[in-house]
Amino acid sequence: MAKTISFTLNGKKVSATADGTRMLAYVLREDLALTGTKVGCGQGFCGACTVLVDGEAVRSCATPLAAVAGKVVLTIEGLGLQDKLHPVQEAFLDHQAFQCGFCTPGMILSAYALLKKTPKPDRRQVAEALDGNLCRCGVHGRILAAVEAAAQKGGAR
Repeated sequence: MAKTISFTLNGKKVSATADGTRMLAYVLREDLALTGTKVGCGQGFCGACTVLVDGEAVRSCATPLAAVAGKVVLTIEGLGLQDKLHPVQEAFLDHQAFQCGFCTPGMILSAYALLKKTPKPDRRQVAEALDGNLCRCGVHGRILAAVEAAAQKGGAR
């Protein structure tokens, strides 16, 4: 049964009318036209759909819309501005930490969540934080280097 669920999305109050069990990823992509959130496996394993809910990295393909009622959701579209990227986004560009780009939004948001909690992580902490984000292109070394560089530039802002 459809109901209206309100939450804060990328700094703005929004409402979505849908069945509360509908997964957040589909509401973001189809109803709210935010296609930066990717759906890979559709079961919460690959991390491509990662968004932040109240600062925590969550798999939006496995998060029902009802779970974000009254909460703050951040997607890749809300992290930086088109003319002023966030330091984590800049670091991914500088280190060419992507090839196809499919996993990149989820990787960036997972990295951002890590840096908010641990502003100066060591490589092990970075690897552990990104362990649930799969990249089929094999650029994991560049991704780790990008997150480390972002930490050095204050990527937690």
